[in-house]
Amino acid sequence: MAAHAWHSEEADALVEAALRGIAEDVGGLGLRGLKGVVLGGGYGRGEGGVWEHGGPRKRSWGGAGDFGLSNDMDFFAVAERGAGERTAAAIGRALEPVAAKWTAALGVDVEFSPKTPERLKHDEKRLMVQELLRGHCDVWGAGGAELFAGVERREAAALPWSEAARLLVNRGAVLLTVKEAGRDAEYVARNIGKAVLAAGDARLMARGAYRWRAEERAAALGEELYARALDWKFRPKPEPPCDWEEAQKAWLDAVAVVRAAGEAGGRERTFREAARWVARRRTLGHWRTLGWEPVARILEELEDAVRKGDGLPEEMRKDWVVFN
Repeated sequence: MAAHAWHSEEADALVEAALRGIAEDVGGLGLRGLKGVVLGGGYGRGEGGVWEHGGPRKRSWGGAGDFGLSNDMDFFAVAERGAGERTAAAIGRALEPVAAKWTAALGVDVEFSPKTPERLKHDEKRLMVQELLRGHCDVWGAGGAELFAGVERREAAALPWSEAARLLVNRGAVLLTVKEAGRDAEYVARNIGKAVLAAGDARLMARGAYRWRAEERAAALGEELYARALDWKFRPKPEPPCDWEEAQKAWLDAVAVVRAAGEAGGRERTFREAARWVARRRTLGHWRTLGWEPVARILEELEDAVRKGDGLPEEMRKDWVVFN
């Protein structure tokens, strides 16, 4: 794992110890069609955080010292070439007990995303895939060099504006759930910080200035609020990095930048997108946004919801489940 300004040796030790147990559990299933499993996300890039003194979540697994992981663990289970989406989905279902076991053990959400090589190639323009190419840990079976063969590395400046919009939709929707009754303080603080980071990252993407490493993005932005949220990500504390209203403003400002980028050359109105929306949602939706790419339509609706701060509308939940 690469070192950086916020690098945590404690996180490395916890992750590496957990990966040995997870690899053993995955291998014990003997899954047909599974070629390899890698860890992506923040921990796969060496950019995951740790709670000191174990953190607020319960763990049944000791790990290394008095520390607890603070971010989700995102695994990618890659099927054999030609296996097909059904096989990949079956692999995902078979890995659910392993995910549940380690979610309980580590106190953070553990997820396995089943992928085919063909799907990875299809999605190679996505931020998720490009970050996976640049930072992952081999866990079981074939390593990333073999699993991702044929998936093209693209420059950060070439990320489409829709990826910035997708990031804002993901984090904006969760930002609204922060205000729901019954949310614990750790959930609130973590997702306020994520919204701030997403706002900064989206602005960089929209300007063609995104950077692959977190510390490079912080330097490119040069903003105290972003640096504060990044510090919280790596070394969480009981208090959030800012209040909800400050995160709301950062998110709304980023939407304006991303919208301008879309209008300048990324967002188009097409019959294909209109038909795709109608086929999947069985409704035309708002006439004003008919024909836009779904992520642009959802972002437009979400902006109004975040501005009001009233919570996430149920129809918008359905839209994002269908199109994300």
